[in-house]
Amino acid sequence: MEIKAWNFVMFSCLVVSFLASSSSAQTCVSQTISNNRQYANCTDLPALNSYLHWTYNESAGTVEIAFRHTGTTSSQWSAWGINPSGPRMVGTQALVAFVNSSGVAQAFTTSIDSLGPSMQPTDLSFPVPSLSATFENNEMTIFAVLRISQNLLSTSQVWQEGRVSNGQIQPHSTTGANVQSAGSINFLTGASRGSSSAGSRTRRRNVHGVLNTVSWGILMPLGAITARYMKVFKSADPAWFYLHVACQSSAYVVGVAGWATGIKLGSDSPGVTYNPHRTIGIILFCFGTLQVFALLLRPNKDHKYRLYWNIYHHLIGYSVIILSIVNIFEGFDILNPDDKWERVYIGILIFLGVLATFLEAFTWYVVIRRKKTNKHPHTMNGANGHGYGATAMGQRL
Repeated sequence: MEIKAWNFVMFSCLVVSFLASSSSAQTCVSQTISNNRQYANCTDLPALNSYLHWTYNESAGTVEIAFRHTGTTSSQWSAWGINPSGPRMVGTQALVAFVNSSGVAQAFTTSIDSLGPSMQPTDLSFPVPSLSATFENNEMTIFAVLRISQNLLSTSQVWQEGRVSNGQIQPHSTTGANVQSAGSINFLTGASRGSSSAGSRTRRRNVHGVLNTVSWGILMPLGAITARYMKVFKSADPAWFYLHVACQSSAYVVGVAGWATGIKLGSDSPGVTYNPHRTIGIILFCFGTLQVFALLLRPNKDHKYRLYWNIYHHLIGYSVIILSIVNIFEGFDILNPDDKWERVYIGILIFLGVLATFLEAFTWYVVIRRKKTNKHPHTMNGANGHGYGATAMGQRL
């Protein structure tokens, strides 16, 4: 068992190293939006030093976006828009921002209806209930809320930059990166063709949540139930031990993967902190690692320190289970998924609780019956003082 335990530890370390060292090509995930605004998804656009952050609100039918254009100046305008007719200029429903003569970032909407548009403020084909812009440190950011229909959730996107002269927006260049600034966007799935990475922050957060729920929140309690109730039956020895180790070690490896993705998410979001969730997660990782290493130090059953090892093992084990459940519900509050997923997990916990209660009562029945079977009455009989009384009690049971 010591060799198996060591193999599990080594494998877990490799998982942590791999996940910690593997980083997404995305730059947007490490960006901090002004006023600490948070968005569920982001993508690096492949031209003009631009990035798009967004959150889709299905119930409201809106997309909240932040378009960031870095490395620009106060004498340039920035624009982003969607075009249901394709990744081209004509037909684009655009959001435009520039620094006006008062030195303030100004944003407006305009519909591009020709190759030589007037770039004057006009309404779009869909409502834009909120629109603003900021210009700081050579970076223009356009904030907007778009109320779009289902058929625009997957569409084409276009972004652009150009010069501003005497308060007037000038035509953009038609060479280089200015003719490469088009692609597709799916506000629902987070996919963006042509970006440096098609993955979304929401998807990675969901993976983090699923890994931790399955490992710490389901496999760990299941492994504890296996050890506590199977070992009562002599016929299950040593099978219960191997099942317990396999279940807990698998939970630890998957849990380490989930923990590592959480650490990576935290490092990619320096402006976002969830202190209770993060602190409990670190404690869980430490306790889980102690449990795995405890296999290497597990004394024999008749060793004088076995009692102390059992106390330590049970104390840490039950602490891990309790903290895991608490942290999973902390995660639900952070991810804010559909209510059905939280209800599913609550249902699993109820099932495990009912199962543990039933097995607790049944194993106590088995233990009490076994003690009665093995009990020797004080009635003296024969040379050894036992014999007949013990046999009679065995027959009655």
